[in-house]
Amino acid sequence: MLVNKVSDQIKKSKFISRDLSWLRFNYRVLDQARDTNKTFFDRLKFLAITASNLDEFFMIRVGSLYNYIDYGKERLDYSGLRELPFRKKLLDYAHRFVNDQYLTYNNELKPLFEKQGFDILKVGELTEVEQKKVDSYFKNTIYPMLTPMVYDTYHGFPLLMNQLLTFGVVTRTIDDQKAQDRVTFVQIPQNLARFYEINRKDKIVFVPIEEIIRWKIKKLFRNIEIVSVNLFRITRNGDFTLEESDDLEADFVQEIKVKLRTRKKGRVVRLEIERNPSQFMLKILKERWTIDNANIFTINSLIDLKALWQVVKHRQFQSKCFKQPASVTPLSVPSDGIDLFEYLKDHDVLLHHPYNSMEPVVNLLERAAEDPSVLGIKQTIYRIADQSRVTAALLKAAENGKHVSVLFEVKARFDEERNIKEGERLEKAGCFVIYGIGKYKTHTKMMMIIRKEGEKVTRYVHIGSGNYNEQTARQYTDVSMLTTNEVYAHDVSEFFNVITGHSRPNEYKYLLTSPKSLRAQLIELIRNEARNAKKGLKSGIVIKINSLEDKEVIEEFYKASKAGVPIKLIVRGICCLRPGREDLSENIFVKSIVGEYLEHSRIYYFHNNGAPKVYGGSADIMVRSFDRRIEALFLIVNEELKREAVNILYYNLLDNQNSYIMREDGTYVKKRTSANEEVVDIHKLFYAKSYCEVQQEEVELI
Repeated sequence: MLVNKVSDQIKKSKFISRDLSWLRFNYRVLDQARDTNKTFFDRLKFLAITASNLDEFFMIRVGSLYNYIDYGKERLDYSGLRELPFRKKLLDYAHRFVNDQYLTYNNELKPLFEKQGFDILKVGELTEVEQKKVDSYFKNTIYPMLTPMVYDTYHGFPLLMNQLLTFGVVTRTIDDQKAQDRVTFVQIPQNLARFYEINRKDKIVFVPIEEIIRWKIKKLFRNIEIVSVNLFRITRNGDFTLEESDDLEADFVQEIKVKLRTRKKGRVVRLEIERNPSQFMLKILKERWTIDNANIFTINSLIDLKALWQVVKHRQFQSKCFKQPASVTPLSVPSDGIDLFEYLKDHDVLLHHPYNSMEPVVNLLERAAEDPSVLGIKQTIYRIADQSRVTAALLKAAENGKHVSVLFEVKARFDEERNIKEGERLEKAGCFVIYGIGKYKTHTKMMMIIRKEGEKVTRYVHIGSGNYNEQTARQYTDVSMLTTNEVYAHDVSEFFNVITGHSRPNEYKYLLTSPKSLRAQLIELIRNEARNAKKGLKSGIVIKINSLEDKEVIEEFYKASKAGVPIKLIVRGICCLRPGREDLSENIFVKSIVGEYLEHSRIYYFHNNGAPKVYGGSADIMVRSFDRRIEALFLIVNEELKREAVNILYYNLLDNQNSYIMREDGTYVKKRTSANEEVVDIHKLFYAKSYCEVQQEEVELI
């Protein structure tokens, strides 16, 4: 009865739960691991990605939910559920996902290991010679690194680290003819490889490190009876970037911050444990961490599927993975090898990554660092590559006496330490470095090169949706623009003054920015389409983003739909809007594209009665994007570039190989092609010469 009541409440809401929508997104990633048309190792890669995604989900989103539960604060989910009923619904759905995740691993992928030239084996399945090698590895490398930590009346409960594999070993001693059980915890060091590798003639054998330790566990408990050996892994609340929490009140943020200072580590939100664990140990863990069965995930196979990256990245299998095609010349550039400093004086360039390489941007920056005519460089940095060429160029520019201003966002989740370290290097070289701006996270991506050319100074601007990261630029789809247009240059200069100094310009001509006015400006663009529809004029909206969550904008979409505006949304991940509901959103269509590349570009199209307004940039339609982040969308005014952006949207809508159609109930169905339907795979199409020719044509989005 209660289950039906909860389901009815969820169905009745005109919004989709953000967190339930995210889990559905991870199901679409899992679908890639099930896709037999992909190479085996790519399927394995996608399974590892689902595990990485789920770890972050528990740390951040489930962690955020526990911020309310633990501190007795009310929270009303978009689904209409309060915090405790929603916790049950969310964790029930997470259990279902993990079950499907391991069914995929155990039933669809694991049986194919041997055919693919490898296997994952326990020590007992090795030859005698191989076991001797493993024994030597244990003695020389693993054993010295292990630290047993007992918990009993004389020893306090040890601090167990987040997401490390841990053995809970229950031992028994006889004192005064009375049996006494204790638990000792042994954490597996994170700097040891997950698998010990053995090369056989016909295959590579991967031996899990936990199985080696289990095999030799008695070495740590000499002359002690071992009752049970239990492998587990915990996930702690990692939602400490509280300014980014979309629905926390300011005073509540401060309250939690004060309490967090007293914590060494976040509360446990998930326990993954192998089958048939010691009930004695489990009772201790549940009481210690205030968790119940909903938080406990029983795993009947390899705990932490991120371990599969070691297999996927093995040099032996590199030839069996997806081969990325060579990048193509940007459509707005006549040929490779042109001098961009010269070309950009009279032309704008739109880059569509990864189909267009990021090399033009990096090369321009590297040239600027050495060019005696360049006076200065300004740049925002959110995420960078390992051994980043971008920061190396900025370092070189500073060493060459150029004025270099860099905003390093130290609140970029999981990249905080790297950004601080790189920022300090630049500071030492003489760069002007700002480490973020108070409560706002700088998410916008822009760069300006100031160059003296004869009697005048030219500002070369780059602005887009993607990070200045050469590695992810090959894996993420993004759009960016290079220009020397003075209006963009003025707007970007003003914007840099806002984020590095103390300035509040009245308006920008070509930029829409947050946190000041982006939400209101997007709402006005939506309302303009609704007004046109009511007048009988042609109208329409097409938007491609990562996430759609802001209630105010969703309400405007609903109003525009009722007014007759056709709305097409391409939303890769979270979508809290409910499409196709009678008398609410009948004119709204939503699809998600999930495939070889991570869809990261943001493009906004408003028909505007035949004079389309098209924007690119960094912002999604989320509360955090409008209220807690510094973001920028740029208006594309060059007609050639605008046509190219429209074509990108057009083919995203046509795609029928990576597309999932969102239904009114929040579920998704994979787009299927009929026998006579043309195959459209955007992850291949945008590399094709045929696309380069077709894109010159005008297309109708609405």
